[in-house]
Parts: sequence; structure tokens; C-alpha cells
Amino acid sequence: MKNFIATLKRAVRDTDILLLTLCIITSTFGALMVYSATIIDIAEGARFSRDFRTMVLAVSVGLFIAIVVSFIDYVLIIKAWPVIAAVCIGLMVAVFIFGVGPSGRQDAKTWLVLGSTGLYFQPSELVKIGFIITFGMHLELVHDQLNELKNIILLALHAAVPTVLVIISGDLGSALVFMLIFIAMMYLSGVKLKYFGIGAALVAIVAPFAWKFLLKDLQKERFLALINPEDYPNVIYQQKMGITAIGAGKLTGMGLFNGRYTQSDLIPENENDMIFSAIGEELGFIGCLLALILLLLIVLRLINIGKKAGDRAAQMMCYGLAAMIVAHTVINVGMCLMLLPVVGITLPFFSAGGSSNLCLYIGIGLALSIYRHSREHEAVNFKLSGIRTPFTE
Repeated sequence: MKNFIATLKRAVRDTDILLLTLCIITSTFGALMVYSATIIDIAEGARFSRDFRTMVLAVSVGLFIAIVVSFIDYVLIIKAWPVIAAVCIGLMVAVFIFGVGPSGRQDAKTWLVLGSTGLYFQPSELVKIGFIITFGMHLELVHDQLNELKNIILLALHAAVPTVLVIISGDLGSALVFMLIFIAMMYLSGVKLKYFGIGAALVAIVAPFAWKFLLKDLQKERFLALINPEDYPNVIYQQKMGITAIGAGKLTGMGLFNGRYTQSDLIPENENDMIFSAIGEELGFIGCLLALILLLLIVLRLINIGKKAGDRAAQMMCYGLAAMIVAHTVINVGMCLMLLPVVGITLPFFSAGGSSNLCLYIGIGLALSIYRHSREHEAVNFKLSGIRTPFTE
């Protein structure tokens, strides 16, 4: 019994309680807002809406997985990068074959139906975590020659694979997130600024072709609606109602469960992509500020774990997770404030999406593993650990 208690104490001591607590508090805040935003959708005789139940289930399962992953040495996870890469590519291929589109977007194949359960899973959310792991490994393996043109090209091709795949599937939002994670991890790893300048020039050259050949009509209209909203009233409706709700909340909000727009279901997807509008209307500027502060604290904690990580690969992965949360937050809030087009990106820990919450906690589990195991062994030189990759041939 004493040995069990000692082991339990050691397990708790080696867990990043601060990060875990911040995540649980933020998810609880998010679940409360989802409950408020979906009260009108509760079926007769039920106590909770389907979206609320899905979110609570996803967070609960995700939290359990995160704790399990935290006990797995992150070095073992990194060494499994070929398997992780294969699974990610396999998931995206499965989307093209078996994928279904969200309501009103049958042209976009972004979801997989999980058998007869009636549940949907968005593979791109898990692929983001897989990309952060494999890309962090890639950066570590070429670090000594990071700024050689050959390696810059290989790194860009690495990021291009998931980015192009999700664009083709119709998931422009995830493509933007992949690009922002790529840029952040490249910059923080020490890539010279001249390469970012070259990259920006290439993007400017490719953009017209992407607009013409890659983007679908609705995706183009969402951009154009921000410039000429009167020409696209149906397209801009969601954002107009969202920003109106935020404005109605003023400083302190109309009160939880009392938002005029939120409780009348006037904002499409207000439990998911537009959850920030529900926060703004019912809890006001103070509620929005609190939500952003919680997300900022989680990001800062991930960065701190990265700084103290046992090796560069782990450090880059923590930075990648932080970049993913920042990218999601900036894009989502930008959508709600009519600064960016609607691209189907969730607000981390707050939106009702089951896939995003589950996979986000898998990423948190990776950070917890890095926190736990970085102190148990010296820095790992992956080049000398017997790993053979295309990047070190």
C-alpha cells in the first residue's frame, strides 16, 4: 500500500498540474457556453443538447487519453514518426474515398462517419497533431544544416503535403492552420528571414492560381462578402449576426442564458464556429477577455514546457502546439469580428466540435509527456539513435 501511495504521489508530482488545470477550467467554461448556446435545441424530455453531450464526451475521453499519453515517454512517440505519418496520410486518403460534407457543403469531404454510431470524426484535427510531431522531428534532424536550400525545400514540401490535401478536401480553414504552424515552427527553429521573404513572394505568385483553380465558389464568396457584404447577404449573414450579438453584450453582457441572439438561435453555428459571439453577447467584453486570457495562459505554459524540454524536437513540438492554438484563436475570433472569412475553424476548448476537443487533448497529452519525461533523461540526439529517415540519408 505504501509503495502504491508513493508511486501515486510521484505520478502527481511529475504531472504538469498547472497546464492540466488551465485546460480543464477552459473546457468547463466552454461547455457552459455551449450549453447556453444550445438550450433551444434540447429535445423534449432531454436534459442536454446533442452538441453539449458530444463536447463533454470528447473532453472526458480526450482528458483520459492525455493522461495516458503523459505516461508514455515522448521519445518513443517521436521514434514512431513513420507510423504517425502513414496514419495521417491514410486518414486523408480515407476522407477522399469515404468522406462526407457538413450541412450545406456536400462538395467538401471533411468528415468520416464512425460506423453506425451516428458520430462524425474530422481527420484533419488529428493530422494537425501528427504534423506537429513529424515536423518537429524533421526540424531536429536537419538542424545543423537548417538553412541550406535543400533542407528548406524539403521542409516546405513536408508542410505542403497536409496543406494541399486538406485544401482539396474543401477544408480551407485547416489549410491556413497548417501554414501558420509551419511558419511559426520554422521561425522559432532559426530559419533565416530571407527564406520567409522568398516564401511570401512565392505565395503572392501562386495566390491567383489558387484562387482560380483550388478555391470553390462558396469559399471565394466568403472572401468577397467581407469587401462587398451587400452583394452577398446570405453569405455574410452568419458573421453579421455574430458581430451584432457581440456588440449587444457591451461590457458585462446580457447575462448567461439571456442573450437575445444566442437564445433565439439567430446565429448559425453559435455553439461551434461562432461560440465567441455567444460569449460576447452573454458575458460581454469581460467574458471575451477572460476566455482569451485563459487561452493565452495555456499557450504560455506550452512555451514554457518547450523551453525546458530535454531536446530540440520536443521543444519544437511544444511550440507547434502553442502555434496551433494561437492560429485557431486568431482565425476564429477574426471570423466572429468580420475581419476574416468564415473557414470553419473552432475556438480551442470552447467550441462544441468533438473532433477538435478530442485531438486537442491528445496534443496536450504530448506536452504533458514532454514535461514529465524531459527531467528523466538527458537530451536525446536523434541522429545518433538509430533512426533512418529521408532527411538524413
